[in-house]
Amino acid sequence: MKICKDGKNIDEKFAAKYYDAIGVGIDFTARDLQQKAKEKGLPWDIAKGFNGSAPVSDKFISIDEFKNLKDINFSLQVDGLLKQQGNTGFMLFNFDYIISYLSTFFTLRTGDLIFTGTPKGVGPIKIGNVLSAYIENEKLLEFEIK
Repeated sequence: MKICKDGKNIDEKFAAKYYDAIGVGIDFTARDLQQKAKEKGLPWDIAKGFNGSAPVSDKFISIDEFKNLKDINFSLQVDGLLKQQGNTGFMLFNFDYIISYLSTFFTLRTGDLIFTGTPKGVGPIKIGNVLSAYIENEKLLEFEIK
């Protein structure tokens, strides 16, 4: 979700006024670094926040283009093969609740992006893989692992 208006402590019934578009991103985890941190009882920050760890689409789709925000399909292909597929209807918490909840901890600012979750199918990638991410049938993100 892309935040379109600054807000703090947003009531869920008003949350829809604070985001206007949906894009797609990939939230990578360096599992080797994560495992080493786990073994030493250290924070996992470097396993989640390394350079290039969260590529995001340049294009965002206006929420006005969707008939139902609780029924949006999204998917990820690796080298042309479907690896992940999801639908917003399977989310544990809807967009409005997420906005309301997060705004109790953080001031949401125009331009902020919120990742909402990951469907099943998480797996390893390697140098040379081409990842393509879609919302419905529209490819919004494509890149090669370097």
